[in-house]
Amino acid sequence: MPIVCFSHGKESGPRGTKIQALAEIARASAWAVESLDYRGMDDPQARVDHLVNWCREQSVPVALVGSSMGGHVVVAAANVILPVGVFVMAPAFYVAGYENLTPAPPACPLTIVHGWRDDVIPWQNSVQFGKKCHARLVLLNSDHRLTDVLEEVGHHFQMFLDSLSGLPREV
Repeated sequence: MPIVCFSHGKESGPRGTKIQALAEIARASAWAVESLDYRGMDDPQARVDHLVNWCREQSVPVALVGSSMGGHVVVAAANVILPVGVFVMAPAFYVAGYENLTPAPPACPLTIVHGWRDDVIPWQNSVQFGKKCHARLVLLNSDHRLTDVLEEVGHHFQMFLDSLSGLPREV
């Protein structure tokens, strides 16, 4: 069974609202679920290293999902290991003062979901990143947390998982 691995944001945890809701969708679609705990780990590169090491221990295909800093982390990790796909929400791309830390686009299917009213990471950053790699980009009438449109996010996550169903699931 393939696995979805969630990476939470800087101010969140491995059992946050979005992760719990999306994990239910993944399980219902026959994906195993893991959510790494990065609490107390403020360095994005340390988080990337932790995720890469976890992925290398897996013997099944992995899809990566991240929110905010977790979005940055999963895309950076996807440049080291090749997941079957990446799904990010309000990813921390082109953060002011840290623009040069934005990872390169991954060489796998990528979906980006962002809120028009995000006052933490501007939605324009996701458009800029998505334009570079022709990612599937969804802009919703929400803020950084996206919890008020969680049903819509879930719909797009289900579409993402469905899009991976035809991809090889063997490592």
